[in-house]
Amino acid sequence: MAVREPLVSIVTPSFNQARYLETTIRSVLGQDYPRLEYLIVDGGSTDGSVEIIRRYAPHLAWWVSEPDQGQADGINKGLRRAQGEIVAWLNSDDVYAPGAVRAAVEAFQKHPEAGLVFGDALSIDASGRAFHTLKAGPWGLEDLMTFHMLTQPAVFMRRTVAAEVGFLDEDFHFLLDHRLWLKIAARAEMVYVPAVWAFARYHAEAKNAAHAAEFGAEALRLAAWLATDPAFGQAYRRLKRPVWAAAHRFRARYLLDAEHYPAALGGYLRALAWHPPTALQEAHRMVFALLGTAGLGKPLRRWYYRRAWGGTPLEAQALGITNADAFWAS
Repeated sequence: MAVREPLVSIVTPSFNQARYLETTIRSVLGQDYPRLEYLIVDGGSTDGSVEIIRRYAPHLAWWVSEPDQGQADGINKGLRRAQGEIVAWLNSDDVYAPGAVRAAVEAFQKHPEAGLVFGDALSIDASGRAFHTLKAGPWGLEDLMTFHMLTQPAVFMRRTVAAEVGFLDEDFHFLLDHRLWLKIAARAEMVYVPAVWAFARYHAEAKNAAHAAEFGAEALRLAAWLATDPAFGQAYRRLKRPVWAAAHRFRARYLLDAEHYPAALGGYLRALAWHPPTALQEAHRMVFALLGTAGLGKPLRRWYYRRAWGGTPLEAQALGITNADAFWAS
């Protein structure tokens, strides 16, 4: 007897990302999974995005273009309208890998206890060039509490569980996804599939680049929330020092990326004070922060990125991917 194929709902929040939007849309509609519901929630774009959405409207279950209260509000609008047993969102500058949806469905079918399944991703730049592998692992709740970060476009959720926890918290703007994963993981199992499911795009306008220094404040808010929410009480009492060390380390990393070297160094020192083993997982970044504070940040940064990202990584070559936009246009 054939296994019933569940409906999968994908939501794309969009706002003035016309440059990337069509590639995103095509990566969803090009999936080889037959029971797919696609919803686009545009926040009132003025850059030609609406014209792109209209071209694909016959293939969409629903779309809207209207002002919203931010990314979480837009995503929630789509998730609450979605009918699928499995749901996910794909931002308008990210891309699904071929077969990602089917692989996620198969993972849920093998693990009926799972509330969330996730895979790996490749980082791509504005032109679609792959430059880094975002590899996860067989993580659970305690890993999330110590800021092991899932790559959002490579995550799929069971809708009933996501609805039970209230979807996204709209007062979070940067770590809204991680807060949701934590709430789901407190209720249900997480399942990791070691395969590339998505391409996460990094460019100057992306939140992780444009607001790098603001991510850290939400990491500290999350740590404070973990300390007070009863759902995490037992685990938090055991992990209190690593949790706070990881939050300060996470904040320091983003400050370092934003070239706020003295503040980044201070964050790493706070992480060391809370839990040295957790802080020292990024000892090399501490050195960068120290040297940057001494005025050597820019030349060191140029050297590092030439050495680390000078070519397409071997993982991308193995997948035959050197330019994701050209890949999807083929």
